[in-house]
Amino acid sequence: MINHPAGPPAQPGLDLDDGSPPRPGRSLTPLPARRRSRLRAHPRLARLTVLLAAFVCAACGLVYELELVALGSYLLGDSVTQTSVVLSVMVFAMGLGSLLAKRFTRRPATAFALVECALALTGGLSVLALYSCWAWIGRYQAAMVGLTCLIGVLIGAEIPLLMTLIQRIRREDAGRAAADLFAADYVGALIGGLAFPFLILPGYGPGTGALVTGAVNAVAGAAVVLWLFREEPAPRVRLLLWGCCGLVLALLGTAAAWSGAIERAARSALYGAQVRFATHSRFQEIVLTGPAEGPLRLYLDGRLAVCGPDEYRGSEALVHPAMAAGPDARVLLLGGGDGLALREVLRHGGVRSVLVVDGDPALTRLARTDPGLAALSGHSLDDPRVRTAEADPLEWLRSVRPSDRTFDVVLADLPAPAEGGTVKFHSQEFYGLATRLLSPGGRLAVRAGDEQNGLWQVESGLRAAGLRTVPYAVQGGVATSCRPGPDDGRGSQAFLLAAAAQPSLGLAPDAPPPRALTADTLRAAASRLTALRPARPPAALTLLGPQ
Repeated sequence: MINHPAGPPAQPGLDLDDGSPPRPGRSLTPLPARRRSRLRAHPRLARLTVLLAAFVCAACGLVYELELVALGSYLLGDSVTQTSVVLSVMVFAMGLGSLLAKRFTRRPATAFALVECALALTGGLSVLALYSCWAWIGRYQAAMVGLTCLIGVLIGAEIPLLMTLIQRIRREDAGRAAADLFAADYVGALIGGLAFPFLILPGYGPGTGALVTGAVNAVAGAAVVLWLFREEPAPRVRLLLWGCCGLVLALLGTAAAWSGAIERAARSALYGAQVRFATHSRFQEIVLTGPAEGPLRLYLDGRLAVCGPDEYRGSEALVHPAMAAGPDARVLLLGGGDGLALREVLRHGGVRSVLVVDGDPALTRLARTDPGLAALSGHSLDDPRVRTAEADPLEWLRSVRPSDRTFDVVLADLPAPAEGGTVKFHSQEFYGLATRLLSPGGRLAVRAGDEQNGLWQVESGLRAAGLRTVPYAVQGGVATSCRPGPDDGRGSQAFLLAAAAQPSLGLAPDAPPPRALTADTLRAAASRLTALRPARPPAALTLLGPQ
């Protein structure tokens, strides 16, 4: 990029620190002789410092990118779409930033310091800004694209400026210089990518994590380069740059001090004033609202998953028909970390053991420790018959061999894709793995969303796994009484009961009668839905898409 072969005679007054003349037409500002001598005296140390700056800046840049992806997945769901939008916009903007940086290579150290200050401030405040925009303004997608584009432009400007700085230290072949610089950049991206899910997200959360990353970016990027090339800018400009770096750190520190208040205000605007608990786990945003005596509302990634007055409807419909269709001594509950479906399982007298497999320990811990949620679940997670496994349900199914254990009933307490759930928990592969663990006469029950969205595609997945199915529904959505205003048309929840032989619907005599179900209403719902089954059902979902 900056390395040029020897050309025509040098223009007067234009020389690099090693004395090599640039091409005619270049207006690279020369370094003072005293500074050039310092760089020549310790060229390896100076070069290593610039590469270290590239390493740290690359790590910070990738963290910003991952923060935007994670926040979009938390707030809007559909992680594939959010990842695609952020990555595509970011890469385009980085190319644009590289082009724009060519105009600022005359004073690369000054330009790099300004770029890093702007990047640290923009990236550091990005999560809080987008979360506030989502809570108060509502135009999250447009704001996310604009902010991603700005961050990408600033990241893209880094490499041309760093290449210029490296060539100022010691002129060398452009290929060798680019190899070292990109190696530092890629290794930094690796470290940033690994630090985000294992250190930054669990340790700080998205908001504070972005602020900490911005502070590191400001110090490692601007300060290191300003120290190494401190003779490039005039004294007043240098003082201004140091002041700019200090101002960025002060703003990030202030934002960190107020981040809790900002998040609480935003959550109050979204969920109401009675937010009992809120956290960003490695897997999702968890918010619990309402007084201890109820009604409680549990939000997962912004989706209303539990509404106290109505939660029993879905829990009863998932559990009781499956438990009544045969033996029920050994039960596997996939998901259900809130303990509500587990409460219904434990009401059956024949249950001897229940294994709950949920990927988010934060949700299970909340269900045990929050007085209101624990009371709503009947303290089911503390029952001696219950064991828990902290694992992704799909990964856990892959790891278990049918020869090790089988279950009489498998319950998938996981949201359907139409409700914001991930496709992998309703894929043909998922159902196939779950079917392996069914004992002779075992049953599998799943949530299928509402009657209009996704029911028959979920059924196609179960049938592709070799199971016979019966659809049924319960009146009342997951949040009918919690939603303000008129009914939105989704007044029922659909479920599917599946087994190797055609299952029958009923209620078991060894459990208290459910509040929302009777044997007659179950059979009536099954007859109605069976009559609505399309002649050509939709293709089953798979991990690679519909087949």
